[in-house]
Parts: sequence; structure tokens; C-alpha cells
Amino acid sequence: MSEETKGELVCNANDIQVKQALRVLIDDYPVAIVKDSMGEIHAIADTCSHADISLSEGEVEGCAIECWGHGSQFDLRSGQPLQLPAYDPVPVFAVTIDGDDVYVDVTNVVNGASVDNY
Repeated sequence: MSEETKGELVCNANDIQVKQALRVLIDDYPVAIVKDSMGEIHAIADTCSHADISLSEGEVEGCAIECWGHGSQFDLRSGQPLQLPAYDPVPVFAVTIDGDDVYVDVTNVVNGASVDNY
């Protein structure tokens, strides 16, 4: 598999602890790289759809991340809001793990949410 197919190398899997998030910029686009409670790694837009707040600063529980500003929660697999006040989903991106390297492809939005809104 070529690096172009994988996306951009963003971190080492060991750089992220379970139930933690790491903010990265990919082509000036903020992305939260999140390790959920089961140790799975996800990539989600790092901006809450309700307010201009970084999701990577929020709490991770199960397979969701909570915005610290107003308590909106988003499913890490789908980007769908799980708790108000947010009602719009946030983009979720394709993640490839190669060894311990984590690649994210921001051109491959896996949930249909638009990156143009962020």
C-alpha cells in the first residue's frame, strides 16, 4: 500500500493513551486523533459542530468524545452527536495503522459530513 493511499502520517500509536486525544493539523485542518476506551484509534474533526471548541480537549468515554464547552458528545465512529446541544455531525476520517504508525486521510470522510463547514 502506498503512503498516498494511507493518507498522512500523524503520530505513533503509542503517542496516545487510552481515553485520550491528540490534536494534529493536516494541511491546516485540525483533527483529533482519539484512542477510545477499547484502545481503537479514530480520527474526527477537532471542532465541535455546536461551537468553535476543540474536541481534543474533551473527555473520552467508551467510543465517544465530549466537548468540554457545552457537553455535546460525538460518536467517534460516525461523528453523530449523541447529546445536545450539538445536532450536526462532525466529519470522521479514514485511519490506517501500519505497525505503530497512524495515518489519516482527510480526503476520505467516512460518514458523509462535510468538511467545508469547518
